[in-house]
This record gives sequence, structure tokens and C-alpha cells, in this order.
Amino acid sequence: MNDLHVRAGTPADLDAVLAFWKDSAEGTSISDDTDGVARLVARDPASLLLAELDGALVGTVIAGFDGWRCHLYRLAVHPGHRRQGIGGTLLAAAEERFRALGGRRGDAMVLDRNESAHHAWRAAGYAPEPQWSRWVKHLDD
Repeated sequence: MNDLHVRAGTPADLDAVLAFWKDSAEGTSISDDTDGVARLVARDPASLLLAELDGALVGTVIAGFDGWRCHLYRLAVHPGHRRQGIGGTLLAAAEERFRALGGRRGDAMVLDRNESAHHAWRAAGYAPEPQWSRWVKHLDD
């Protein structure tokens, strides 16, 4: 994967990222819209990491750091490019970002039903913590 390049996403990438997630990400998020991703990039410009191969978008991860915790979201690799190390490369870039910011532990949002993702996360050294549950309250109208 010598031609693989990881960079921070910009506002100009938003439409391409949203289209990519429709084809390559498992599930949807309440924030999967132009306004949601634009807010992310405006607040933390280095948090949206994009993997490109020969100029084409082949992977994404959101590596958000709030000053306390390191959060990983939207790890997605194009179906035609999976099992080639792109996800691992994105996670390594995210972890490098976290370390530079003083982060100590990364946590990831991974769908329970996404078995293929479980293998990728475990291969990268992540494991579920069964003593924790995610509690959610939607803040929309």
C-alpha cells in the first residue's frame, strides 16, 4: 500500500465522505449529514481522517479528542479495498494523533452485529469492555 495517503478531511470533502459512508459504512448515524460533518471539521479540523489510494477515497475514521478521552467513530473501508491494511493504517494515524494530544486510551463505537468489524478492531488491539453500556439521549427537537 505504498500509494496510500492519510490526510485530514476538509469542508471540500464533505459530500464525498457522506457518499462514501452510504456505500462503505455499516449503519447510519444521526450526524451523517452535511451539517453534522461540517460541525465536526469546523470544531476539530484534524479529527476526520481520510485514506486515499491513487487519489480515490478508500477509508475514513473520525478520531475525536475532547481533552479527556479519545473517541473513534466511522471507521469504514471501501468494500473493494478491505483486508489490505487500510483500516489498520487509519487506526495507527488516529492513535498517533491521540498520543500527540496527550490521549491515553482510545475507545470505539462498534456495532454489535458488525462481526467483520469485530475482527478488524481486535486485530488492531481493541477489545470490548462488557462492564460498560452506552447510554444515549437524542437531543433533536
